[in-house]
Amino acid sequence: MEFAWLSVPTPLVPLTVAATQAGLACVSFDGSGAAQRSLARHGDVRPATSSDAHVHDAARQISEWAAGDRQDFDLPVDWSLTSGPQQRVLRTLYETVPFGSTITYGDLAERSGLPDGSARLVGQIMGSNPIPVVVPCHRVLASDGLGGYGPGIELKRRILVLEGVLQPSLFD
Repeated sequence: MEFAWLSVPTPLVPLTVAATQAGLACVSFDGSGAAQRSLARHGDVRPATSSDAHVHDAARQISEWAAGDRQDFDLPVDWSLTSGPQQRVLRTLYETVPFGSTITYGDLAERSGLPDGSARLVGQIMGSNPIPVVVPCHRVLASDGLGGYGPGIELKRRILVLEGVLQPSLFD
C-alpha cells in the first residue's frame, strides 16, 4: 500500500493527512512526522504530488472545516487501517453522527451493536481512530461531560465550539 501525505495548517492545530488511491486513510494532529513514521509500518509513505487528488481534496476540505466554512466531508475513506469492532464503531460514528451533534460512548456502543458495558471499548476505539476530524471522534462524549481526547481536552472543546455544540468561552 502506498500513502501520500500532506501537511495542513489550520487555525486549530497543524494536521497531517494521508491518502491512498482508495481514499483518505489518516489524519494526524502532528506536524512532526510521527504520522508518516507510523504509516510506514503499513506501506510506502511519500510526500504528495500534484497527481494525488485524494490527499489534496482532503487537505482542502479539512481547511474549510477548520475555518468554519464546511460542515460535511465529501471524501472517499480508505478504512484499511481499521478492522473488526474498531471499523464497525468508526463507520457507525462516521455515518450516523453529523456536524453539530454528539453521542455518548455508551450510546455509540449500542448503536454499533456492541454488548452492554462496551463504553470503555468505544473509548479505546476513539483513541485509536486513524482518521479523526473526518471520522469525528471529538463528537463522542462521556455520559458526565466531555470525556477524553488524545490531542487534549482543550482542543476537543475548541472543535465542539467550532461545530456549534458548545458555547464559546470568554477566551475564544
